[in-house]
Amino acid sequence: MKRLYPSVMLYLIILIGTLLTGCSESTKTYRIGVSQCSQGRWREKVNQEMLAAQHLFEHDVEVVIADSYDDTEWQIRQIDSLANSGIDLLVVAPNEAAPIAEAVKKVMEKGVPVICFDRNAEKNGCTAFIGGSNIEAGQMMGNYVLTLAGGQNAAGRKLRVMEITGLMNSTPAQARHKGFAEVMEGREELEYVCREGNWSSDEACRMVTEAIEAGEKPDIVFCHNDGMATGVYKAVVETGTEGQIQILGIDGMPGEGLEYVKLGHQVGTYVYPTHGEKIIRLALDILTDRPYETVNLLHGILVTPENVDLVTATSEEMMAQGNDLITMQDKLEEYFGLYNSQQKILVGSFVTIALLILAVVLMWLAIVKTRRALHERQTMHEEQTLFYTNPDSRTLRQVFETPQEELPAPRSQDTIFAETLNEAIRRNMANPNLKMDELGESVGLSRVQLYRKVKAITGLTPVELLRQMRLQQGYVLLTTTTKTVNEIAYEVGFGTPGYFSKCFKQQYGKYPTDLRT
Repeated sequence: MKRLYPSVMLYLIILIGTLLTGCSESTKTYRIGVSQCSQGRWREKVNQEMLAAQHLFEHDVEVVIADSYDDTEWQIRQIDSLANSGIDLLVVAPNEAAPIAEAVKKVMEKGVPVICFDRNAEKNGCTAFIGGSNIEAGQMMGNYVLTLAGGQNAAGRKLRVMEITGLMNSTPAQARHKGFAEVMEGREELEYVCREGNWSSDEACRMVTEAIEAGEKPDIVFCHNDGMATGVYKAVVETGTEGQIQILGIDGMPGEGLEYVKLGHQVGTYVYPTHGEKIIRLALDILTDRPYETVNLLHGILVTPENVDLVTATSEEMMAQGNDLITMQDKLEEYFGLYNSQQKILVGSFVTIALLILAVVLMWLAIVKTRRALHERQTMHEEQTLFYTNPDSRTLRQVFETPQEELPAPRSQDTIFAETLNEAIRRNMANPNLKMDELGESVGLSRVQLYRKVKAITGLTPVELLRQMRLQQGYVLLTTTTKTVNEIAYEVGFGTPGYFSKCFKQQYGKYPTDLRT
């Protein structure tokens, strides 16, 4: 820490000297446009890290983030709009590889470099690629499944392993399946089946429920994300098979996958790397003509009940530091504006300088902590990779504790519960990623309790009730406003207008556009 102070003081002296002499020389601020293919906690974390890294390096960066909500046509228009807005570089996570590749080609023809993130565009047509290795993720989860299978007593039958993929027209689902299937190939002691899902928890719940009811209950279920894993856990609870099926997912976000492992709902997850600060570093290397790698693979971490507490603490600390960096950046910009508008006021100038010194010191300390946490995560990954890929490693023994569910609230509280739930749904209706865990928390119930309570009162599951209320609100907006169907679909919480129209047809026997004719 002693080495830190001379550098900080030198920086402060230069900064204060620049302010006091009224230096008018401006530095280049690079504008980076980001086209995200969808929403979700994982992508929100990437966005937060990129925003936090805007002033982390030697050049200033302005990051502009847009979301295409899983709509490929919308993302193509979005990419074209960003390219025409004067950005210096485009970062894109393609919703679909082939259609987006053509849009990326047009951007590069305008002289704008393009970084493909997470999902590579077809034919590798970008300037550079950065993201996690989905093949590695599938392989690591496959090796972990073998470890779990080795610790189970399956005398008299083969262990049944089910893989539930994401949509197979996406490159992440294809690569995760490839890595997992390579490990499963030739394992005669296992009965391996693969089912294509659509990234949703409802579809995963349906698949596992049908398998159990058909007498084909899996022993281990591997899902391509933690959202689908929650659907599998729901099926396990509803069919009374808790403790009989081991569930794995991918993403490893705080409050989601990591929390599910801590609760015992899942036996493992894979922290799919985000590292938004590395995206900005790569962008600056390209823009400033520094050497860079065209393919930059980020490595994730396998999370088990044994290391989940450490990984959770590290992830939460890094996210908190990212929030602090963004807050301090906003404060710095505010203080610079205050100084420029009050140059002739001596007291105001002194206050501004004092605040700048405090903000810079805090930002530097946060940067040091962030780099230390990144180094610890990298070291942890290398150790785990060596352990789980070594065929001579000892068999892990897993101890699972099933949480004791509380009894539903007394019937005398039904009216209060219904009013509270109705308010919570309407308050969060516009959120397409609203989870039943979050809805249950808002009314003081666990997800399982919420399911039982709503089912007993309305005859519907919470998901069905939420969908019905969204459709009812959509009907009201269609008949009382001039908003478009697309606008209404997003306003009431549907991920895509097409899905809204399909559900509306099922509920009311007509399409939304029929009400406008």
